Amino acid sequence: MNTHRCPDMEEFKEILHKLSLKATPQRLAVHQAMMELGHASADMVTEAVKAKGTAKVTLASVYNILTQMAMLKVYDYRLSANNKMYFDVNTFKHIHLYDQENHLFKDVIDDDLVTLIESYLKRKRVRGYKIESIDIQLVGRPTKKKYLA
Repeated sequence: MNTHRCPDMEEFKEILHKLSLKATPQRLAVHQAMMELGHASADMVTEAVKAKGTAKVTLASVYNILTQMAMLKVYDYRLSANNKMYFDVNTFKHIHLYDQENHLFKDVIDDDLVTLIESYLKRKRVRGYKIESIDIQLVGRPTKKKYLA
């Protein structure tokens, strides 16, 4: 199995089964939208599901599904600078790039950098704390390329 991808629909159904959850049309539609969006807020997922017409959902039901999946570690979540919750379908180790202008998250897949940072930080001690995980987030703005004529 490729460790740099989210669970496909069959794997998602297996995960639900192992968690004793039904593969409802709403859960499946939310996961389909998350596979396409990658990082998304509940309103973005709701909009995507409604546009496809695959299941009847409300913003509240989508938020509840996303939150449940995050609590069960099926998805991850991040809070943006504008205090909006974004869910992440990719739970493998990776770096996030947060676009502070558009309030969007993008994945940066760089195993070497993640390994380098983790090995460096494992040798460091933070007095009074046991570090349980490392979450790397880069913050930036899109560049505006100007082409010379």
